[in-house]
Amino acid sequence: MRFTPFALAAAAAHNAFAAPSLRPAERPFSCGAPEPDAEHIKISQKFAAQEAAALAAGNFSIQAVTTVDVYFHVVASSTSLSDGYVTDAMLQAQLNTLNTAYAPHQIQFTLRGTTRTVNPSWAADPNGYEMTMKRSLRKGTYSTLNVYFLSDMGDNLGYCYFPTSSGTSNPSSTNFIRDGCTVLAHTVPGGSLANYNLGHTTTHEVGHWFGLYHTFQGGCSGSGDSVADTPAQASASSGCPVGRDSCPSQPGVDPIHNFMDYSYDTCYEEFTAGQQARMLSFWNTYRAGK
Repeated sequence: MRFTPFALAAAAAHNAFAAPSLRPAERPFSCGAPEPDAEHIKISQKFAAQEAAALAAGNFSIQAVTTVDVYFHVVASSTSLSDGYVTDAMLQAQLNTLNTAYAPHQIQFTLRGTTRTVNPSWAADPNGYEMTMKRSLRKGTYSTLNVYFLSDMGDNLGYCYFPTSSGTSNPSSTNFIRDGCTVLAHTVPGGSLANYNLGHTTTHEVGHWFGLYHTFQGGCSGSGDSVADTPAQASASSGCPVGRDSCPSQPGVDPIHNFMDYSYDTCYEEFTAGQQARMLSFWNTYRAGK
């Protein structure tokens, strides 16, 4: 799959990361991103109408590559790889994986810096420590992607926050400070979590940062994820169930290869053209130039 150009770096990192993980070797994907509220869904539906009109009029095109500045924050329980202290080579492989996944959609990520923190309280799914951690570590503006890699996140592999207008208006606000993605360190390329160690947990979570919902949002009825070209899906996939059709009364089989489902990393392949338009809509409205 798309990870092939970085296989050597990931393989080398994997050998270094072979110590037992704190997480089970086999587990389902689980994303802790908050459910979009009614207001955010209305915004997505408004964007959907605007995008459809632009497409019909032949006015929708991407004029330039969207470049996103990124800061990686390694927050580990100790300096051991098994405690989440991932190497620079693994972080570079993670950046490469992001760029490969998003490049077809004219999005590029540039790593501006990496921080490393050993703090067992912060590293174990921050819970009450999230805001304290982010006030200390967050860098850049609302257009800057901050990714925090933790050694333990309970039942989740990651979570990220949707763009909001309140995040752009006040750099000291909660929505500004907490903005970004928090990801289990063992999911980076070469990590120890079986089926989820090619780096696509971060790909998935960054999709939320751009405003995308899960492909199974809303189930088989209603507006679903508010993206026209992602088929309706009753529930999250598990593994790589080719041919799964959880909404047989709706056109298309489940989009199990879409980065916004819950498939294995080896099953992930794509964002759709509609998702690309939605990411651009949210970026231009809430993040570009902010």
